[in-house]
Amino acid sequence: MAAIRPRSTVSAWQPSVSGIAEVFHARFTEHAYPAHVHDTWALMILDGGRVDFALDGARHGLGVSDAVVLLPPGVSHDGRTVTEAGFRKRVLYLDTSVLPERLTGAAVDTPLLADPALRERVHGLHLALAERDPFEAQSRLAFVRERLHRRLAGRATEGPERGSRSAAAPGARVAVRLRELLDARVPEGITLAESSAELGYPHPTHLIRSFKAAYGLPPHAYLTGRRVELARRLLLAGVRPAEAATAAGLYDQAHLTRHFGRHVGTSPARFARSGRV
Repeated sequence: MAAIRPRSTVSAWQPSVSGIAEVFHARFTEHAYPAHVHDTWALMILDGGRVDFALDGARHGLGVSDAVVLLPPGVSHDGRTVTEAGFRKRVLYLDTSVLPERLTGAAVDTPLLADPALRERVHGLHLALAERDPFEAQSRLAFVRERLHRRLAGRATEGPERGSRSAAAPGARVAVRLRELLDARVPEGITLAESSAELGYPHPTHLIRSFKAAYGLPPHAYLTGRRVELARRLLLAGVRPAEAATAAGLYDQAHLTRHFGRHVGTSPARFARSGRV
């Protein structure tokens, strides 16, 4: 008789700790994230299994170890299970008050930080957050921040624009402008024709190619990811899934559910309930 796989589970919440946008704990037995970006840093430790991910076009693999994964804001990445057992992870989404965007290049170069002391600090921070103890969590976050700065600051250089893997390439400047335009219009969106007219770019297909070359995914996929990010914040704030869908610029709850499952690995309703522990 075949062994029964444990089902995937997700727990997420917004802590009352400045600098931490979201806490996300998950077990995935079979899941593949599409290429997407976050507007926060993603600090991850793995508690079981193995995971494979690509960041800015380079693939990386991780099993349970003393390593910590740090993914910078605005840079395209994906992720997937690689064994039947899946993986268990804990993630902190940190805003730029914790880590400045100037450290993005260093994080892209070395997203896997083999640092037992850092992993222990991140683990301790998760324990404090699970206990809903904001004072202890704030203290532990300060030590995590200190360790991350120490690891990254020496590698930091004045690099390309946020999230761009080829900012020197032709068309990179218009890609940056299109990203800014999309960021400013996440819920309402914008058509390709409007984008081309706004940017004074007469060739829409060239605009798409330039954006994908700079950010690793086409503009529509980038916008969908930003809408899912907005929806998850609304859900954790108590907004109902149907209302969160339209507020984030998605057509309806079914549309949200489809994209949310791909990007987060669970349904909007289960995700919202997980934050009400």
